[in-house]
Amino acid sequence: MTNPRQIHLATFIYPFAQRSSWRHPDVQADMALDIDYYRAVTKVSEDAKFDAVFLADSYSGDYPIAHPEARARLPGVSVFEPLSLMSVLSAHSEKIGLIYTAGTTYEEPYMVARALASLDHLSKGRAGWNLVTTKNPKTSANFGKDEHMLHGERYRRAAEFLDVVKGLWDSFEDDAFVLDKEAGIYFDIEKSHTLDHQGEFFSVAGPLRIARPPQGHPVVSQAGSSESGRDLGARTADIIFTAHQTLEDGQDFYRDVKQRAAAAGRDPSEVLILPGASVIWGETDEIAWQRHEEMQALIHPDVGLRTLESICGVDLSGYPLDGPLPDLPETNESKSQQQVAVNLARREGLTIRQLYLRVANSYRHHVIVGSTRTIADDLEQWFTEGAADGFVLFAPYMLKGFTEFATHVVPELQRRGLFRKEYEGSTLREHLGLARPANRYATQAASTARLARAG
Repeated sequence: MTNPRQIHLATFIYPFAQRSSWRHPDVQADMALDIDYYRAVTKVSEDAKFDAVFLADSYSGDYPIAHPEARARLPGVSVFEPLSLMSVLSAHSEKIGLIYTAGTTYEEPYMVARALASLDHLSKGRAGWNLVTTKNPKTSANFGKDEHMLHGERYRRAAEFLDVVKGLWDSFEDDAFVLDKEAGIYFDIEKSHTLDHQGEFFSVAGPLRIARPPQGHPVVSQAGSSESGRDLGARTADIIFTAHQTLEDGQDFYRDVKQRAAAAGRDPSEVLILPGASVIWGETDEIAWQRHEEMQALIHPDVGLRTLESICGVDLSGYPLDGPLPDLPETNESKSQQQVAVNLARREGLTIRQLYLRVANSYRHHVIVGSTRTIADDLEQWFTEGAADGFVLFAPYMLKGFTEFATHVVPELQRRGLFRKEYEGSTLREHLGLARPANRYATQAASTARLARAG
């Protein structure tokens, strides 16, 4: 009998997604560089049987240098490099997946492929890659570039980048390392392959200097929701991390991406849609909303406005805070993030101030405030009504918020049969119910052998 479909959950462990949460008395202000915090939140998540912890990253600060008053209020200016952090967490966990962010616009595919393969070996099959194209135009100055690559070009590069990475992961077939001491043969040279890629953006010879990852390919998450992002994700990603404010928007996105995946020849059930959800729990709905208002009160206008500008890609300083959001020009940054903010403002008639308060507490993701039942009902509705296969969870009260969710909401989801009580496998792919990809060279060899026999 087929197991019933269940919710997938990942913990967003990047500190301070709620921009001013560090100011709250229940939040550890210096957690961004405290390895004990990351170990603790990983343990809470693994004990609750989450699929993965999820780490966002960018190569530059969130706000222009022209706004130093906002930069001075931000805790996210000093954070760990993701691969280093995930390598440490792999040694302090056993089952939970480890997904971290690496961009394709300023990195090189050989190094990303090797780093992810190494993490997959270190963690015994728990690595995941959140692929981003880097929206912030300031990033170019950190890599010796005069201009930021245009949106469409960034996505063409990303598609080629991912193809190269997957090819490099297949450099050795699964049984290439024979380790024959008597004959003195370490690996079978016939099962080692050179990529010899020549493309629009990259020239990569290969092979990769590490055995094929335990998962075959580490899990690939893709975070873009523009037209280009949807196409790339539907064709190539295992997980799509997205942001929606309403159930209807989530359903539209879910339906569209699943259809694109089917059109690309993929099984839509193997493209998992995980929108972000910022959760504030309370013993009652009233207590939860009191906590929410406490967090909202900590958002300084400088931080709120610059957060909104970062999302919209537009300077809003010339507009009254208590006036409407103006019509925005097309941006070379994140088109999907801008659209989420615009849709929210127009749908609810929000002023700029009201809008920045909404997005600064969750960085544009869906916010769920309430008791155990209220939160579980919301997650279940999105899951059962075609808006999500699971969620990447934010908790403004870090670490407390995740502990409350694990203590109160997870048992309720389990009672409803919506979430696992134990891990059934050991790798991230197994947690997600995703097949292990075949090695492209082994598949080609098998196909050639079949044709030869048939001839």
